[in-house]
Amino acid sequence: MSGTSADGIDAVVVHLQGQGRGLRARLQAHVHVAFPAKFRQQVLRACLHGGVAEICELNFALGERFAAAALAAIRRAGLRPGHLAAIGSHGQTLHHLPHARHPSTLQIGEPCVIAERTGITTVADFRVRDMAAGGQGAPLVPYTDWALFTHATRPRVVQNIGGIGNLTFLPPRAAITDVLAFDTGPGNMIMDAVVTQLTGGKLTYDRGGRLAARGRVSAALLAECLKHPFIRRRPPKTTGREEFGEPFVNGFLTRARQRKLSPNDIVATATAFTAETIADAYRRFVFSRLTAAELARVQIILGGGGAKNPTLRRLLAERVPHAELRTHEDFGIPDSAKEALAFAVLAHATLHGQPSNVIGSTGARRAVVLGKIVPGNG
Repeated sequence: MSGTSADGIDAVVVHLQGQGRGLRARLQAHVHVAFPAKFRQQVLRACLHGGVAEICELNFALGERFAAAALAAIRRAGLRPGHLAAIGSHGQTLHHLPHARHPSTLQIGEPCVIAERTGITTVADFRVRDMAAGGQGAPLVPYTDWALFTHATRPRVVQNIGGIGNLTFLPPRAAITDVLAFDTGPGNMIMDAVVTQLTGGKLTYDRGGRLAARGRVSAALLAECLKHPFIRRRPPKTTGREEFGEPFVNGFLTRARQRKLSPNDIVATATAFTAETIADAYRRFVFSRLTAAELARVQIILGGGGAKNPTLRRLLAERVPHAELRTHEDFGIPDSAKEALAFAVLAHATLHGQPSNVIGSTGARRAVVLGKIVPGNG
């Protein structure tokens, strides 16, 4: 898995047993392979400005890097490629256009290269079948959330904070048709871009939330950001770099400088924007579905890089004081491993012929089997 932040590849080896809500997952290894700075910039540039030749070559270059990451994870688990049943690869999203005249999405990282380098059957390109069925191609992780985190008595919100923030709401004893999931807005994307620009590239993210902790939130700038039309859009909804990438960040920095905000104030306001969009999504679309008794038992499970930002967690906790905040690590899943794990689960479902899109979240007309299967050498 490589997310919208394009900071590198997370690869896991996981042992899966069972199906659906009876699924059991045991993580055996996890590696993170960072992209070199120049390669990361090439990927980010290609998302909005890439030409056909560049994207064509990048597709194969990323396939090589995904294959190497998979082999590294296998070695860390003390296994050989022949021990693996399959690889599930999300790829790197270059563009996602669910509302275009021809709704479409593009993830690259050629799966034929992965299968050839590893010899392992590879399942990839998961999003396009959902879009072909009338969905938005996202979010797809909710199937895994439902399978692994549904509780008998507690309502749960599984909140990923990667480049983009997205949630999965799981009522107690939820059937797959009860699941609600959608993108909440920016996760780390704006914070990371702001820090990178303000430091001239010396820092690429706010480590430990230290910069934001030293700043003061500009209520006026925050209020302006919250007028973005995506925030008020009702689910199903997805977003990405097209709405909260470089053009948004440049406008955000221009307005911040007009207000003569210090660099720390700018980072603090960007962090508050992420926290507020997440909390606003809970208030408007999740908590209204709960009884008072259920609201008192709600549990929020945070994952992704943003879960490691204590300033962001504090700002979120202040906005949802009645909820219990946990992390994926409390359940034995490293925060940065969750989405890679999710695509292992999706590949598992695909190889068993099981639909795994949550139609109440993607908006698809029907449940479909996701992904394309590239046979391995066996």
